[in-house]
Amino acid sequence: MVCALGAAVCFGTATVLQAMAARAVASGPGGDVALLWRALRQWRYLAGLGMDGLGFLLQIVALRSVPIYAVGAALAASLAVTAVVAARLLKVRLSRVEWAAVGVVCAGLALLGLASGAEGDEGGPVWLKWAMLAAAGGVLLLGAVGGRLPERGRALALGMGAGLGFGVVEVAVRLIDGLTPGALLTNPAVYALLLGGGAAFLLLTSALQRGSVTTATAGLVLGETVAPALIGVVWLGDRTRPGLGWLAVFGFAVAVAGALALSRFGEAPVEQEESAVTPG
Repeated sequence: MVCALGAAVCFGTATVLQAMAARAVASGPGGDVALLWRALRQWRYLAGLGMDGLGFLLQIVALRSVPIYAVGAALAASLAVTAVVAARLLKVRLSRVEWAAVGVVCAGLALLGLASGAEGDEGGPVWLKWAMLAAAGGVLLLGAVGGRLPERGRALALGMGAGLGFGVVEVAVRLIDGLTPGALLTNPAVYALLLGGGAAFLLLTSALQRGSVTTATAGLVLGETVAPALIGVVWLGDRTRPGLGWLAVFGFAVAVAGALALSRFGEAPVEQEESAVTPG
């Protein structure tokens, strides 16, 4: 659970560092490639990429140790980290409701930590590995269809697709039962992890660029938490501590609800000066 929370801290902080770097170079000439090249020369952007990599490693360790539902809720809490760090470094003003949402996320995770048991010891049915590979391909198909929808529907579809892709990664990690080259090359879960993760990043980038950040992030949170949690409970043996199933469900719901309230921090916002609007 400490690794899951550490991953959330890494992801949430990386978002703010990368936003600071992008804001510092946004005024230069050139298109997206030139912007990326200038951002890569910023220490904050490189530090953000490093924290993303560390967060991914911590996520893998967590997924091999605690139930998927606990890891998914913890990763959704990275929005709370982004909000707090953005308030400090980017001078983003948080409302009372948003500060309350940060507290709600923390409370939900505390309840979840108390109630969650050990990682399930079931390997899942054989077909589940192939189902994850098919789901990863479905994420790409959802991206192709969702990209043609109107703006509001497009952001939700792409965000949900990205969340499902990250969910495929969470489940696939648990389905990799051997680390030898032969076992990895013949395991469909490995290809599901690579395809699902790549598709998720593509869809999330497109969703944040072409639609509402809040809507896209809400879809992301729902996609990467609910379905993987159910798969972990139904097929992989994830359980809670005896008699605390109700507390785990409540804590999960509270943490996800708090994360949804912080959806605008899916892409660290920049506080903008208020401008007077004249009638007419």
